[in-house]
Amino acid sequence: MADAPAPVPAAQPAQRPQVKHWPQTLAILVALGLYLILPDQLAIGPRWLIPVIEVALIVLLNLVRAYRRSREEADIREFVLAVIGLLNVANMVSVGLLVDDLLYGGISKGRPLLYGAVSVWLTNIIVYALWFWQLDRGGPLARARGLERNPDFQFPQMLTLGNAPIAWSPKFFDYFYVALTNAAAFSPTDTMPLTRAAKALMSAESLVSIVTVGIVAARAVNILR
Repeated sequence: MADAPAPVPAAQPAQRPQVKHWPQTLAILVALGLYLILPDQLAIGPRWLIPVIEVALIVLLNLVRAYRRSREEADIREFVLAVIGLLNVANMVSVGLLVDDLLYGGISKGRPLLYGAVSVWLTNIIVYALWFWQLDRGGPLARARGLERNPDFQFPQMLTLGNAPIAWSPKFFDYFYVALTNAAAFSPTDTMPLTRAAKALMSAESLVSIVTVGIVAARAVNILR
């Protein structure tokens, strides 16, 4: 009597792609820490206002993420964009207040203004790293699912075969590096923007960086005098 065929194992359900959210959450918390050390003259309203709103949004973001994950809906990009947008607006206001203080001497001592300018500059880098992270190819979830659109940034690893794994994909640190070099050089370095949205973001970051660094240089010269 012939042996019965072995039962075919049931197909396992495909696992949903996982996106690591802790790098961008950590970056937002660092940006909030930098905002807390700003001089009072460079903050919007009470110093604690923006951090409290941001922390509330982050908590809501994680609650919604957990709620939707149970229903296989992981795309909550709108909440993330709202958090980044609020950080961006707060930092832009701080830049405007920095310019006002440089022109009209709102901060009597040079050292607080220098510290404020450095804090604004570092926050600017973090904010635009988050924008780049969310913009490129439709966002981290689209990249993880393999549903990405055409790239917004051209990394060197995408051009030179053999220098990176075949399935190489940029991580948050790669976008942070792009934002850092763009803020320091006021122009792209090794990673090129390909779309108008990417060019607009990099241009905005460079303009903020030029203004901030100009304030630091001007105040430093004043202090030396």
